[in-house]
Amino acid sequence: VRGLCLYYEDNVDRAFSHFTQVLRFAPDHARAKEIYKKAKSLKSKKEEGNTAFKAGNLDEAFKLYSEALLIDPCNRSTNAKLHFNRATVAARQKKTEECIKDCDRALELDPGYTKAMLRRAKCYMESEQYEEAVRDYEKVLKSDKGNMEYRQLLQEAKLELKKSKRKDFYKILGVEKTANDDEIKKAYRKRAMVHHPDRHSSASDDEKKDHETKFKEVGEAYAILSDERK
Repeated sequence: VRGLCLYYEDNVDRAFSHFTQVLRFAPDHARAKEIYKKAKSLKSKKEEGNTAFKAGNLDEAFKLYSEALLIDPCNRSTNAKLHFNRATVAARQKKTEECIKDCDRALELDPGYTKAMLRRAKCYMESEQYEEAVRDYEKVLKSDKGNMEYRQLLQEAKLELKKSKRKDFYKILGVEKTANDDEIKKAYRKRAMVHHPDRHSSASDDEKKDHETKFKEVGEAYAILSDERK
């Protein structure tokens, strides 16, 4: 029983010593043989995944961690770590959604798993889900209030959230944030032409109002983006 407890706390090496001792006393002990075999297989597969990841074989690491997760669904502690490891692989592969899903699963199995929460928050930041990122960083900071790194991450997430709620002038003009002055000017002229009130004199009142609003937004966007200081 102690060996089982150690195994389910992901303390596999100490668990092995207990199972080995049981089998020394009773070589035909079916339960000890079964769990020893399962623990050995789980440890081996996890280590293979770690080796593949360190070698940069990301597809192989993802496959091995997935196989390890099938060995013992009851081992919540080890499986939480395997989901986190697989999330780390997905993050390296730029598979943000898969990374978030694995972090979700890791946190279901171990709600206090700080690394999984930090990884998920980072994915939220990269996918511009700033409210979710703020929520995760607040939880992390709550568990370690004196951690300045967590405090900084939370401040950055709050800043990005605030910025995301402002008008996106680049989006209004339909240009990238790296656009130069000429590209901004061309985009402004094109959008202004599309929404100019004179082009919609025969439209319905609602359509006129919509184009007038967009024409003003285009003008505002150009006034900001064409002024380096603004």
